[in-house]
Amino acid sequence: MENDAVAVTVEYRLAPEFPDPYPVEDCYAGLVWTSDHAEELGIDPTRLIVAGASAGGGLAAGIALLARDRKGPALAGQVLIYPMLDDRDNTISTSQIDGEGIWDRSSNVMGWTALLGERKGTDDVSIYAAPARATDLSGLPRTFIDCGSAEVFRDEDVAYATALWQAGVQAELHVWPGGFHGFDMSAPDSVLGKKMISTRSQWIAQLFNS
Repeated sequence: MENDAVAVTVEYRLAPEFPDPYPVEDCYAGLVWTSDHAEELGIDPTRLIVAGASAGGGLAAGIALLARDRKGPALAGQVLIYPMLDDRDNTISTSQIDGEGIWDRSSNVMGWTALLGERKGTDDVSIYAAPARATDLSGLPRTFIDCGSAEVFRDEDVAYATALWQAGVQAELHVWPGGFHGFDMSAPDSVLGKKMISTRSQWIAQLFNS
């Protein structure tokens, strides 16, 4: 496998049948299990990273916060691929991407409502469910964030990268011009899709080899 890496995926329980905190707690349990079994899995425990796309990107960010706050497994990095981070639906990009594309504002509202129910948009939302709500991002691992310029998550992803920098965290951000949500998967052979995938892969390779 590329980078001689071991990938562990978690079959976490899904909302709305299993709302927050089930998904992020399931994923965190997967991280702890992986760390505890690193030797038998052939994993270097000093090079553990979490990664996820879209809602999975939000879960990866939540896992990193949980690992920091619970003094859990030390992470070498987090890869947040157009992550879903903010339940409050108040950015410019959410209003711009409304009725357009495969994941628009209405899709986003539906997704957050499934996860949080009536708590969506209120003060009763955990930073582990919606990492954009975190006011302290210090102590997080090196971070890679990418998204498209034409997607709902653009502004919250840029804001999260900015907050990471402000907290002294090393972060790399890419906003791909004209990219829509998930374009690297739906158009992987496009010039932009290839560039997005290649840039992300290079960051991971550099992290593992540093």
